[in-house]
Amino acid sequence: MANILLCVTGSIAAYKAADLASKLTQAGHDVTAIMTHAATQLVTPHTFLNLTGNRCYTDLWDPQGQTEHIALTDAADLAVVAPATANALAKIAHGLADDMVHTTLIAVRCPVLVCPAMNTRMWNHAAVQANLERVRALPNYHVMAPGGPGSER
Repeated sequence: MANILLCVTGSIAAYKAADLASKLTQAGHDVTAIMTHAATQLVTPHTFLNLTGNRCYTDLWDPQGQTEHIALTDAADLAVVAPATANALAKIAHGLADDMVHTTLIAVRCPVLVCPAMNTRMWNHAAVQANLERVRALPNYHVMAPGGPGSER
C-alpha cells in the first residue's frame, strides 16, 4: 500500500481529516499527518497519532535538529492537503514555505491532491480562484472539486 502524507490546515473541516486518516489507515496505507498551527487549534496531533500509529508533525524546527520535511517527502507516494484553506492555497500557489506543512509541500516529489474547504463566499473570491489556477498549473498537483468526488484540473 501507499505511504501518504496528510497535510492538515486550519479549517473547521479539519475534523474530517481525522476521519480520512482513519479510513486510509484501515485500508492498509501508511499515513503520516502534518499539521499547521491553526489546525492544531481544531484537532490535536494526538488524534492523528492514535488513528495512524505514526508521529504527527507540527513544527518545522525539530528539537533534535533533523530536517524531517525532507525525510517525509522521500518516503511519500502521495501527499493530500485536506482541508486546504484559502490561506493554504495562497501559500501553495506562491511557493511560501513558513511552516512544516508548506515547507514539506515545497520539497515533495510525489503527486499532491489538494482538497479545498471553505465558505462559498471565500471560495468565489477572485484571489482564491486565481490561486486555484496557479495550483492547478503546478506539476503533479491535482485539485479536488469541493463537495464532489470528481477532480478538477
